[in-house]
Parts: sequence; structure tokens; C-alpha cells
Amino acid sequence: MNTQLKWSEKANVKKSRKNPWKKEIKKNWPLYVLCIPALVFVLIFAYGPMVGLVMAFQDYKPWLGITGSTWIGWDNFARIFQYKEVTQSIINTLIIAVIKIIVGIIVPIFMAILLSEIRNMGIKKSIQTLVYLPHFLSWVTVAGIMIDILGLDGGINHFLTNFLGLKPIFFLGDPTLFRPTIIISDLWKNFGFGMIVYLAVITGIDPSYYEAAEIDGASRRQQIRHVTLPSMMPMIIVIATLSLGNILDAGFDQIFNLYNPLVYSTGDIIDTYVYRSSLLNGQYGFGTAVGLFKSGISFILIVISYRIAYKVANYKIF
Repeated sequence: MNTQLKWSEKANVKKSRKNPWKKEIKKNWPLYVLCIPALVFVLIFAYGPMVGLVMAFQDYKPWLGITGSTWIGWDNFARIFQYKEVTQSIINTLIIAVIKIIVGIIVPIFMAILLSEIRNMGIKKSIQTLVYLPHFLSWVTVAGIMIDILGLDGGINHFLTNFLGLKPIFFLGDPTLFRPTIIISDLWKNFGFGMIVYLAVITGIDPSYYEAAEIDGASRRQQIRHVTLPSMMPMIIVIATLSLGNILDAGFDQIFNLYNPLVYSTGDIIDTYVYRSSLLNGQYGFGTAVGLFKSGISFILIVISYRIAYKVANYKIF
């Protein structure tokens, strides 16, 4: 009798292992029904346009369409490294993106630690709101404000010329100043979001660690060094590692709204070059090839970064 029960239990286990997804769908079918609109949206607007990637392998002509354009294979990809503008845009993208990543990690950590040391909750929440608010502004809005402030007739140059007697500075037209302007403005807009993440980590640290350090005679600076920073380190590693996937994303919205032909040498990135070469100059096949090249490299970097995050900090999405 016992043997028969054991065999029946094993058979049921095998059966459940064979079709676990059927059981899951039957159990949670309302949730899957709710996912259908989102799935349809992704299929139409994310995967549907991928049909256009065929243009990267064609001498695409809009009047001939995808089916009528000449197939040229890898010629568009071979042209990527033949143009100086493409190479320069790749270099600009790497420089701007890497500096943004480094600064975008260090400053939020520093600000989160400083904010956590404020004991007055009213002041703390006010500062937190003020630094987080720019994150919700679009780059179109921020770019308009920056152009008004940093232009030759803007507020800063008005102060420099009328009160200090200095020459006006063309922040958005000088190639040497454009990158720092882009990086500082991006930091001002987005560091509040990163600060909130690190502040949440600090809030979750066990207070007994600080009490033990205080009993041992540790100062506030020593407590930050030996308790706060080590506790934040797993999150720092995760964010820094996952940022590798964005190393070819220097911020199209920001640069597109702020750059001009005077700063192409230092401010033109891959995304803005693709926009100009394809939509403005009509080189649709070549522009698609550059964009696909960037996407392929980014995909590889994202896979590598997730593997590193899993190995170092045991972070995983699935």
C-alpha cells in the first residue's frame, strides 16, 4: 500500500513538473489578462519598428521602400569607421557618458550622507524636495532655462559684463566649455534621484551599528567611514555596474536641445549624429547602421554588467 502511494506521489510530482506553466496560468489568469494591453503596446511600439533595421543592410530609398531598395550587405557598417565625424561622435559619447556616470555616482553618495546627518526633519525634507524636483522637468524645459541663463545676453553674462567688467562667455557655443556645461546641468537635474536611492539605504542601516561604534568612541566621521559607507557598498556596486550598460548613452534629449554646429567637435554624440545623417541628410541606411552598431555594443555591455552585478553583489532581475 505504501509503495503504491509513493508511486502515485511520484507520478503527480512528475505531472506537475511537466506542465508547471499551465498550472500557473490557470491560477493567476486574471493577472495575465491585465498584462495583455502592455504586451500589445510593447509589440507594436518596441518590436514592430525593428523591421526597419533591414535598412542598415540596404541603400535605402524612401520612394522604393524596404522591399524595393538595393541590398548592399555590410557596406553601411564598413563606412562607419571611414568617416571622421562618426569616430568623433563615438569618442564624444564615451567621454561624456563616462564622466556623467562617475560624477552621477559620487555626488549622490556625498549628498545622501550629508543629508542623513541633518536631524531637523523639516529642513531635511525641504532640501530633499528641492534637489529631487528638477528630475521631473523635461530637457526641453531645462534647455530653455539654460539658454536664457547661459546665453550671451543671459543672466550670468549680464552679471559678468555689467558688474565685473569681464567679457561675455559663450557657454553653449565654445567647444571647450560645452562638455562641462552638459555634465554639470545633467548632474543638477538627476543627482536628486540617485540621492534618494542612497538615502533609503542609509535609513535601512541597523542603528545598533552606530550605537556600538559610538560606545567604542568613534566620531561621526569615523562612523560614516566604517559603518555608513560599507553598508552602502552593495548598492554602490550594483548601480556602478549596471551603469556600464549606459556607457554609449550620453543623453540625446539633453544634447539635442542644447548643441549647435559650433560645438559638434566636442558635443556631437552617436544619437545626434544618427539623427542628422538619417533624418536630415537622407542617409537612412547609414544612420540605421550606426544606430544598430551602438545598440549591439550596448546590449553586450548590459549583459556583461548584469553578470558582474550578479557575481559581485548577488544582484539579479530574473
